[in-house]
Amino acid sequence: MSNVIRTDTEALAAAADPAGSAARAAQLLATLPDMDVAARAAGVRDAVAAAGCDALLVTRLVNVRWLTGFTGSAALLLVLPDELVFTTDGRYGEQSEQQLAAAGVDARRTVAGADGQKQAVLAAAAGLKKLGLEAEAVTWGQQRRYDADWFPDAELVATDALVDRLRQTKDAGEVARIEAACAVADAALASVRRRLLEQPTEAEFGLELDTAMRRLGAEGTSFETIIAAGPNGAMPHHRPGTRRIVEGDLVVIDFGSTVDGYCSDMTRTLMVGEPTATQARMLDVVAASQQAGVEAVAAGVDVAAVDKACRDIIDEAGWGEAFSHSTGHGVGLEIHEDPRVAATGAATLAPGAVVTVEPGVYLPEHGGVRIEDTVVVTSDGCRPLTLAPKLVAVA
Repeated sequence: MSNVIRTDTEALAAAADPAGSAARAAQLLATLPDMDVAARAAGVRDAVAAAGCDALLVTRLVNVRWLTGFTGSAALLLVLPDELVFTTDGRYGEQSEQQLAAAGVDARRTVAGADGQKQAVLAAAAGLKKLGLEAEAVTWGQQRRYDADWFPDAELVATDALVDRLRQTKDAGEVARIEAACAVADAALASVRRRLLEQPTEAEFGLELDTAMRRLGAEGTSFETIIAAGPNGAMPHHRPGTRRIVEGDLVVIDFGSTVDGYCSDMTRTLMVGEPTATQARMLDVVAASQQAGVEAVAAGVDVAAVDKACRDIIDEAGWGEAFSHSTGHGVGLEIHEDPRVAATGAATLAPGAVVTVEPGVYLPEHGGVRIEDTVVVTSDGCRPLTLAPKLVAVA
């Protein structure tokens, strides 16, 4: 039995219309629910205990943000069994106080220079036997300093993505922010799409799209926008340049916005004018592949199965070697998060995970086609969060 794809048909229709999509984005931005940030530390404590540690020193800033609401560029967070110890420098004294309070997070907070922060962490960590470090976020030099100078009496344990793994399952507030960011991107594309007929350069069109997202309420872009026209579309991560977009071009548009720190990610391939027979077939094959991948998404499904659903259709079309990247990735506070949706992926999708499905075919002599949606996993399928129309010919 096929998995269930739940799409709001009214929202889908609005996403094709500049005024309707802008109104939808504004409504979602105005009704963002609260997030229970303070409750997240309990899950981390359970994971720390399961890893055989007494505490965890969180050094990845995105994980500090997820646990406290703090958005600054410098902080340490010590997760103890009964309290949180937060340190930052003088640039972020008032900001950290306001953000932790707004998130409802009760932490022992120190604002000081580097030595003062160190002493605060050392005092709080006194007597710990096993202290976890975030293995992917600690350099060799930092580990040596922590071992020799900061925590000489504790055994340092390299933990594996304890916080990152918890972040894979989004709560309702997180999904709402990602959905709002997706709606902003939908509306932005609807507002500038017809500019492709005026032969802008890739860079000019990208700038207009980025500006439209900001005007519609985004904090910024979630990554550098990709505009790849004609032969440039055969490079999956082409950077927009001075080439003008002309009739006969396939235009790969890969972009996203951020709302309250949460990212969106979407790719649409627009045809300027009438496609050639090969271009039309590329569009049809990738659309079928992408639809098969979305239909494969559901809780309990292995990510490799989603990748296979996409890849089988492109392989059957004879273009397997032209699908040169994995099928997707997680999205949240970072544009690329776990789980990685790939043939080599080992994860199993869970309800609340937000992932992309983005197969592509890249032929230098004809251009490139990639279609990508961001979807949230449900118990029996998924719900697409990016709703902009697909297979659009701009003429």
